[in-house]
Amino acid sequence: MLAAGIVCEVFGPHGAALPGFDFALCTDRPGPVATDCGVPLSVAHGLDRLAEADLLLVLPGADFRTPPAPAVLDALRAGHGRGAVVAAHCVGTFALAAAGLLDGRRATTHWRFAELLAGRHPRVTVEPDALYIDEGDIVTGAGAAAGFDLCLHLLRREHGAALANGIARDMVLPSHRDGGQAQYLAAPVPENGQDERLAAVLGWARAHLHEPLPVTELARRAMMSKRSFARRFTAATGTTPHAWLRSLRLSRAEELLETTDLPVEEIARQVGYGSAAVLREQFVRRRGIPPRAYRSAFTRTT
Repeated sequence: MLAAGIVCEVFGPHGAALPGFDFALCTDRPGPVATDCGVPLSVAHGLDRLAEADLLLVLPGADFRTPPAPAVLDALRAGHGRGAVVAAHCVGTFALAAAGLLDGRRATTHWRFAELLAGRHPRVTVEPDALYIDEGDIVTGAGAAAGFDLCLHLLRREHGAALANGIARDMVLPSHRDGGQAQYLAAPVPENGQDERLAAVLGWARAHLHEPLPVTELARRAMMSKRSFARRFTAATGTTPHAWLRSLRLSRAEELLETTDLPVEEIARQVGYGSAAVLREQFVRRRGIPPRAYRSAFTRTT
C-alpha cells in the first residue's frame, strides 16, 4: 500500500500550478487487489493499459519470491522492447530480474533482500547500498520510502529540476537525494546537541552555496574537529560532505538553468563554482550534458 501511495502521490494531480500525468494502476487481473494493510485496492486496468505507456513502474508485493505471471513478464519485455522506461523499487526489482531485463546490468533493491536477488539472478550486479541506480532505460530503487527518491529522480531526469522540486515541495519532501547515497543510515534522526548543530550547519550551507564552503569551515561552525564532523556527517546523511555539496550545487544549477535567463557564468558563481568551465566540467561528468544543452532541453516555453 505504501508503494501504491508513493506513485499515486508523485504522479497524481498537484493543482493547476504543476502539470499532470496520464497515470493508471494496472494488474493482470483487474478488480480488488489485496494489500499489506488489509484494505483492498480496486484496480480497473489490465495489462493492455501498458501498451502505450512511456514509463512502467513495477510495485513491490508480498509474493515477490514467486515470479509474476507469464503475461506480466511478457508485458514488461514488450514495453521495454518498444522503448518505454521500466523501473521498480524495493522487491519490485525481482519482477524485472525475472523478466530478464536486468541481465548484465547493475540494480538495487531493499537492502534486506539484496543477497536473495543476487543469489537468484547471478547475471545481475546487485548493489545493496545504493538508493537508486539509473541504467538509462532501466531504473531500480531501494526499499520503502526510497520509492519517492526513485520517482523524483525520474521526474528530474525526464522533465527537469523545476518540476521535480515543485512536486517535492508539494509533498514536503527533500527535492533530491543522490542515487549513490546509502540506503540505511545509522542515525538518521538528530539525537543530541551535535546533531542539532549539524542540522543548523546544513541549513547555513544551503543558504551560502555561492561561498567556497570548505569542510574545515563547516566543521568549525558545527564546533567539531574536521575528522569528527566528516564521520558524523556521513552517519547522519549517508554521504560525504563533498558529495553532498556537489549534489546540492548541481541541483541548484539545474533549477536556475530552467527557470532563469542568467548567464552560465553567473549561475556558476551563485552555486559556488569558480567559473563556468568548472560548472561545465561537473555538469558533463554528473549529468552527461553541458549546462547550455541542459537549458535547451528543459527550458519551458510559455
